[in-house]
Amino acid sequence: MESPAVFVGIDVSKAELEVYVRPQGICGTFANDAAGQQKLVKRLQGLGPTLIVVEATGGLERGLAYALAEAELPIAVVNPRQPRAFAQATGQWAKTDKLDAREIARFAEAVRPEVRPLPDAATQALSALLTRRRQIVSQLTAERNRLGSALPSIQPRIQAHITWLEEEQAALEAEIDTHIQRNPEWPAREQQLQAVKGVGRVTARTLTVDLPELGTLNRKQIAALVGRAPFNRDSGPRRGRRHIQGGRAHIRSCLYMAATCAARFNPVIKPFYERLIKAGKPHKVAITACMRKLLTILNAMVKNNTAWDPNFSQRSSTSI
Repeated sequence: MESPAVFVGIDVSKAELEVYVRPQGICGTFANDAAGQQKLVKRLQGLGPTLIVVEATGGLERGLAYALAEAELPIAVVNPRQPRAFAQATGQWAKTDKLDAREIARFAEAVRPEVRPLPDAATQALSALLTRRRQIVSQLTAERNRLGSALPSIQPRIQAHITWLEEEQAALEAEIDTHIQRNPEWPAREQQLQAVKGVGRVTARTLTVDLPELGTLNRKQIAALVGRAPFNRDSGPRRGRRHIQGGRAHIRSCLYMAATCAARFNPVIKPFYERLIKAGKPHKVAITACMRKLLTILNAMVKNNTAWDPNFSQRSSTSI
């Protein structure tokens, strides 16, 4: 007789890992450190799980996720809103770490989210550098905005911090350049994406590192993954306005800047944007549509391993 499928839910906190196993009803608590993670890995290897689901918890789950992946256990890292919404939909409103682990295991069994490979060490390192660069740029913007309205006695301190941040940004960009050159695929991908007017170096690098699915999904799937796919809001005879939601916020931010530039200079995106504006669409709606069209073009280029060509992009962007 075939053994039943085993589903594991793990609630991650800074200090502990709460674990629940279905259908056996096994639960346990492990330390969220290297020793505790390895102890949990050995325990799960003995159970032969069908799927292990872990919530993304601001990076606290990273060590466990890679320990499970290295042990070749089927791990899916999901947005914490998904198991929480599932728990509430099934009448579970109470919330503790142990209850959360149980609900994550139930979510794993019912929904079975897709197991995706985790990025390798080089990709992790480059992604961390890009994240740090975004943080530095955000701080620079804030400090420059404060400088003009600050009292004269405070301005030298703010200026000193701005100078340090600028030096740190330059150092980060140099280190990012070094990491890019170490991987033979990244410079080629970066060059391919930058050939599209509107896509700058930062956008190309962000898409290369933080959107590895680019070129592996169809146009609807990639738009939904990034959060540029409009969702229906209909009920009976009512036809509500379509809204976009979810996705990867920092990818959307890069695409927004790229689409804004492309709406002025890209030979495909510019006329598309102008048609939408002439049709009475608000600027924000038109730019959102441009973001999706630009993403579709980039996805098609990577999928087909082709260079940027305005005529090809116009034909393929509606069919891929």
